[in-house]
Amino acid sequence: MANDVFAALAHPIRREIVERLSGGAAPLGETSQGLGVSKPTISRHVRLLEEAGVVTRVIDGRTHRLGLRPETLADAAEWIENQRTRWEALFDAVGEYLEERADER
Repeated sequence: MANDVFAALAHPIRREIVERLSGGAAPLGETSQGLGVSKPTISRHVRLLEEAGVVTRVIDGRTHRLGLRPETLADAAEWIENQRTRWEALFDAVGEYLEERADER
């Protein structure tokens, strides 16, 4: 699951769509306005975000409203936090080792 989310967020246009939706659900046209790409390209980006579970789409007549799925983003954020904690512990261990080595000299 996490890999799908990271793949979906790997492209700057998809990240921009997610940022725009962080303020709340919005119509697709409003969300994609000014991105400088064609409607078919926007559709592909949104479909990838949907497939990864990052956004939802509600269709009401001709209006498509997009919204974020915060639980999916929370899972990805939790994974990142776990990795950060692990790497900080490793860096601390290396720092302590280097300090011990410097004291021995």
